[in-house]
Amino acid sequence: MKEFKGRVINPGYYKGEAVVSHQGVNTLATFQKSAIAKAKQVIAADQNNPDIFGKNLTGKALCLPQTIGSTTGGMVLEVICSMKINPQCLLFSEHIDSLAGAGVILSVVWEGSDIIAIDSLGQEFLDTVKSGDTVEIKEDGTVTIL
Repeated sequence: MKEFKGRVINPGYYKGEAVVSHQGVNTLATFQKSAIAKAKQVIAADQNNPDIFGKNLTGKALCLPQTIGSTTGGMVLEVICSMKINPQCLLFSEHIDSLAGAGVILSVVWEGSDIIAIDSLGQEFLDTVKSGDTVEIKEDGTVTIL
């Protein structure tokens, strides 16, 4: 069991499965296909990200350094939250980037989403957590890998 403390962007409690990307997550490439298909879950579609490609992200804790890609990234995040097929948590090892930050804020304000976002967890967090691990997140930004 290892514990990390990050900065809370949007609080919440979660206990469940982690999906880990060691590279920036391209939100458009990852989420757009599921959004357009009006799918019941997000299956990561970014073929350039072998860590998450083909994995179900819906309801999971997506652990990542930052998001990358075009300026539509925030809107794509808002859309999947409006469809309720989003990851339950975004756990950033680095500071949240402006596109993901905008997407989280839009999702919470416009959609009433309960998506949890914690940043500044550090590189050690990303080096420690593995896909399939159970993580517990507390409202104060504490993330425990169980």
